Amino acid sequence: MRNLKLTLAYDGTGFSGWQVQPDAASIQATLASAIGRITGEKVLPQGSGRTDAGVHALAQVATFQTESVIPEANFVIALNDSLPAAIRVLEVRQVAEDFHARKSARAKTYRYRIFREDICPPFLARYVYHFPYPLDEDAMRAAAMLIVGEHDFTSFAAVDPERGRDENARSNVRTIFSSQWRRQSDELVYEVRGSGFLHHMVRNLVGTFLLVGKGTLKPADLTRILDEKKRSSAGATAPASGLYLVGVEY
Repeated sequence: MRNLKLTLAYDGTGFSGWQVQPDAASIQATLASAIGRITGEKVLPQGSGRTDAGVHALAQVATFQTESVIPEANFVIALNDSLPAAIRVLEVRQVAEDFHARKSARAKTYRYRIFREDICPPFLARYVYHFPYPLDEDAMRAAAMLIVGEHDFTSFAAVDPERGRDENARSNVRTIFSSQWRRQSDELVYEVRGSGFLHHMVRNLVGTFLLVGKGTLKPADLTRILDEKKRSSAGATAPASGLYLVGVEY
């Protein structure tokens, strides 16, 4: 029995998210089906985290166990031949038996792209959030810095029906290692690296930073919102189309 680690990229637009769901196309189910066609085994690959519907990934990580003796390089070829074009396997590598895509993760990086020009090209629309209205980008940069460090991010966590109440109550503390906005041509790009992220956390942060950019909130309000630990204190959830899982560290 081998424990294989997959690194994959995907366009999340046409999927209901990572996790298997009844009567809906998911990344996990599509990948499991492709593995089954190749190995004849029924497996459910475990991802580093559950990206939501419409969220993209540049380097998601998944693990699964198999009795197949197919070489790793051939696995990459076979999976990409079997998977839809929206999902690409970048690497397959055998890892230690106790390695787990989610439990072994030490840090993740997410990126959010906002297109700032008046007209968004149609071929870019599904990969960015189009927001052409005035924003104080310097204020957004200042606000982003205030979440660095260890905090309780309850104010930025959506209620997750997949998790129990006790788990939600005890696990909302995360450490953010870096948080910054930068201009990249016609886009305003947010990148955040942390020990882990709660359900909708990055999109809720972006929605709140946008309120700072509009002048509805001041950068210093981020500290107050963190302290209040109430979802209603923070901004609306930003659209999924602009969000990417950039990478996972182990």
